[in-house]
Amino acid sequence: MSVGTLEALAYGASARHSLFLTDSCIVDWTAMHAFDCLRNRSVGMLAFGMSFSCVGTVAAEVQASSHSSPSASPEAVPGLQLVDWLLIAVYAASTIGLGYYYGRKQRTTREYFVGTGRMNPLLVGVSLFATLLSTISYLSIPGETVGKGPVILAAKLSIPFAYLIVAYLLLPVYMKQRVTSAYELLEARLGIGVRLLGATMFILLRLIWMSLLVFLAARAMTVMMGIDPKWIPLVVTCTGLVAVIYTSLGGLQAVVITDLMQTILLFGGAVLVIATVTYELGGFVWFPTEWHSNWDSQPLFSFDPKTRVTVIGTVLTMLIWYVCTAGGDQTSVQRFMATSDVRAARQAYATQLCVSISVTLVLGLVGLALLGYAEANPDHLPSHVHIKDSADDLFPWYIAYRLPMGISGLVVSAMFAAAMSSIDSGVNSITAVVMTDFLDRFGWRPKTEKGHVLAARLLAFSIGAIVVVGSSFMEHVPGNITAVTQKTNNLLVAPLFALFFFALFVPFAKPTGVLVGAVCGITSAVLIAFSGPLFGFDPETGWDPVSFQWVAPVSLAVNLLTGTIASLVLPSSRSRSARI
Repeated sequence: MSVGTLEALAYGASARHSLFLTDSCIVDWTAMHAFDCLRNRSVGMLAFGMSFSCVGTVAAEVQASSHSSPSASPEAVPGLQLVDWLLIAVYAASTIGLGYYYGRKQRTTREYFVGTGRMNPLLVGVSLFATLLSTISYLSIPGETVGKGPVILAAKLSIPFAYLIVAYLLLPVYMKQRVTSAYELLEARLGIGVRLLGATMFILLRLIWMSLLVFLAARAMTVMMGIDPKWIPLVVTCTGLVAVIYTSLGGLQAVVITDLMQTILLFGGAVLVIATVTYELGGFVWFPTEWHSNWDSQPLFSFDPKTRVTVIGTVLTMLIWYVCTAGGDQTSVQRFMATSDVRAARQAYATQLCVSISVTLVLGLVGLALLGYAEANPDHLPSHVHIKDSADDLFPWYIAYRLPMGISGLVVSAMFAAAMSSIDSGVNSITAVVMTDFLDRFGWRPKTEKGHVLAARLLAFSIGAIVVVGSSFMEHVPGNITAVTQKTNNLLVAPLFALFFFALFVPFAKPTGVLVGAVCGITSAVLIAFSGPLFGFDPETGWDPVSFQWVAPVSLAVNLLTGTIASLVLPSSRSRSARI
């Protein structure tokens, strides 16, 4: 990587950092200088060229290993072709170009962080959805539907309840404060210790989340290209590089607009798969009319804690996830702050939920279509793809080996789009929290341009290195994509939200009691998520002794119960200055 590219990335991150420290539309000279540097067209072109070179290297490996690739049949398209790679390149170039365009128009650091503060709530809602969907959902929903059953789609029944709670209980509080970091609210009520705890939990949550999604995206790419998993770090680097560049160039406005593009690609790619399968099978014969023999038993409810999935468990888990993510995750709060008022924030959240319903149902139909295709054409599947044991690989394999040339490139672009959307928002939000809740809070903000560049380099490369290293551990978590996601992402979602619940709705909450609740909640989440490795798997089904669906509900309940009891019985340790 050239020195010029490194400095451009650092300057962009420095501009973003400066923004987190402003509360009014005052021009920050350092950020303005960064904007001027980043307007150079050669930066964007150089960065894209490097990214495409990485992809080209992988493509060359694909061609070299094409003779050993697991082709399904003589009629199958032999993996991604030149046209597909060109489409992927055009998409990457367009995102960087969009970042450059919005970077030229910005004149204040506040615009860089929250746009104009009056961004279209429909765009913000789509951005919220694209950020939280990610490659994880794009791959897990079809895979879960194929290999385990369609009950995962019942999660959307929780959306009306989630909307009422978030829109009418949480958003009025947040929009009244207009905070840069959501964790500022914690200090006002419970002191600096709880604020730092919340900020730390968020950083760990997002690092785990990004590590998981880049690992899954890279694994899917190796399936589509028929190459060895040793190329996963290179695919991770290519995806992250493009995401960081266009985020640095254009700030939140570029992120929101590109999220719209990415959602269109996600939705369009899924529809193309359904249309292609329907055409190949001569109609909608793939739609099941009875419970498939490949699916698990998924009852309405079960008192057996090891039952992997139930309808009630699915709805309850997703209700908690929606509420906790909207109320405790800086990624969501940041989007709400980009709107003008509570009404616009509600409209943005409603848009997110509506888009989520539409795309999730389409992805569920993708899974049903692929199951019907696999059942009708078992001889087309390669030896390493099984609709029961490796159902998560069926979707990426079909994309590369069964879709017509060109369409494969569009769908792969959608997959890259989902990964980049999540990476850009995760990096942006982590940077906001680090700068606002740690560096600025304790007066550690760099005061010189050289210091800004150094801090930006260290932070950007540290986040990237942690994500890359963290992704290497994700393969050791047992289960399919859905199970792995629930076991990792839900470890901190509920305990993080519980901090806000105590701060905003429990007047007698004490910092020590809140800390006790957080420790107990996280401990219960870990014990449930890894109950299989800790206590042994069921010998007949291979399931965990306690299903992953209970990670979020139990951890939230334990957290709130123990935190409330501890607050009532323990003496107060708050200083007077920590009170409102």
